[in-house]
Amino acid sequence: MIAALLRSARAGQRRAVLLGMAAAAVAALSAIGLLAVSGWFLTGAAIAGLTGAAAVKAFNYLVPSAAIRGLAILRTLSRYGERLFSHQAMLFALAEVRAALFARLIAAPPATALLHNRGDVAARLGGDVETLEEALLRTTLVPSGIATLAGTMLLMALAGWVAAAALLLAAAASFAVARRIGRDRIAPALDAESAALGALKRCYVELAAGGDDIAVYGLAAEVRAAIAAAEAPLHRARAVVADADTILSIVHWGLTGAAVAAIVALSPASAPVIALAALAATAAMEIVVGLARLDIQRWKSRGARARLDAMFPDAAAPASDGAPAQPIVELAVAGALHRIVPGDRVLLAGRSGSGKTRLLETLTGLRDDAPEDVRIGGLHAAGLPLAARRSLFALAAQDAAMIAGSVADNLSLARPGVTRDEMQAALVVACLDDVAAQLPGGLDCWLGDDGARLSGGQRKRLSLARALLARRPFLLLDEASEGLDGATEARLIARLADWFAETGSGLILVSHRPAMRVLATRQVEIDGDRG
Repeated sequence: MIAALLRSARAGQRRAVLLGMAAAAVAALSAIGLLAVSGWFLTGAAIAGLTGAAAVKAFNYLVPSAAIRGLAILRTLSRYGERLFSHQAMLFALAEVRAALFARLIAAPPATALLHNRGDVAARLGGDVETLEEALLRTTLVPSGIATLAGTMLLMALAGWVAAAALLLAAAASFAVARRIGRDRIAPALDAESAALGALKRCYVELAAGGDDIAVYGLAAEVRAAIAAAEAPLHRARAVVADADTILSIVHWGLTGAAVAAIVALSPASAPVIALAALAATAAMEIVVGLARLDIQRWKSRGARARLDAMFPDAAAPASDGAPAQPIVELAVAGALHRIVPGDRVLLAGRSGSGKTRLLETLTGLRDDAPEDVRIGGLHAAGLPLAARRSLFALAAQDAAMIAGSVADNLSLARPGVTRDEMQAALVVACLDDVAAQLPGGLDCWLGDDGARLSGGQRKRLSLARALLARRPFLLLDEASEGLDGATEARLIARLADWFAETGSGLILVSHRPAMRVLATRQVEIDGDRG
């Protein structure tokens, strides 16, 4: 549950939270004290001036002036401390939450993880996690705000119970109005805003994937229209939130004015004390509006927590047959059982749509819907933990996915501790060493989003090099030479043959290229048209 993640993240930032809470309380109290003393001092000085020269000479202005200066300095320092410590706590805590959520997504069953596209995941890990700062802010600001309001009520008592009652009623009314506006207007608008933002990000991600086609076919106008249509619901939802926030501000400051008017009109205290109470009440209501807005944020975070819980379910113990005793792959095809052990080199043959790619992805744990009965070490592949499957198979996929990083960044994903010499050796086997040498920065060349700097064939060879570096018992190749010219394909086959001879790794190959098939020593026919 997200609540548990937040508690854990907050516990890790306990010191920063406590320091931020203390600084927030000091900042609020010093701000109220500054206005209160200033009001008392200015009013007292004005009365003394009107009374006559003797009263002016007797008026002690040094102590109040020093108090005002000291409170101003204290307010500035404590506000800086509050921002420093509270922002530190939020930054590191939310970073921890994001990392934990991403780990959950990776560990989720394929049937769950594949339901979400990159736009959805980006929207949740970005905007929705950001709204969780409300829970951390509440930890820091609510206790200090309550303590500050309690201290302010003591100042109000100097002006009589009427002043204290006026402030208390105004604060209670402001909270009530904020809760009503939050429930009836802001909560639905925030839910609509989040849904619209997610839809907009999905639209952008899906359109950005076809950037080359958009440019080639001159579809920029259509793309702009599609993005504008996706933005419209977001703008409408944000307009509703802005309108509701404006209403809240008008009501709140109207209540503040009413409280100050009541203090001035009804308090029996002296004029300096009345000024002290009025300005202190104004400062206190600034704290009230901050807490009221924080209370409104609960509605936003409530929806965010529900969406995050749905997308990133808690990592429960998988229903598993256990870990395989031996890395032996068994395929039941058309009544025949095919055994594949490390060192075997097998071609999966069959027409397009027969399920060859799904079989490879089932072995690696990317999905669980292989058309054939797939077992590993005598156990059903779909029932094995993902970690157990992924430790046996390295996949060079047909759709070679890259991260937005350098060549080295993409290769280092293979396993921890990969050295640059090992990267260079893998690039040689994958026939990409000459391409990498010509890139600015070589291994450190930034490739852009999804390897945008590389061609399709180059991305596939970089994916192959990454799979070679993984050092798994089996290498799974899915159309690894697709898009290559004949000469490059011949070099790749020769180098892979040497690599297999040297490492003794097993091979499960899917390829429609006749030349690639020489890497396999036997063939398993996958029949049927299963998509």
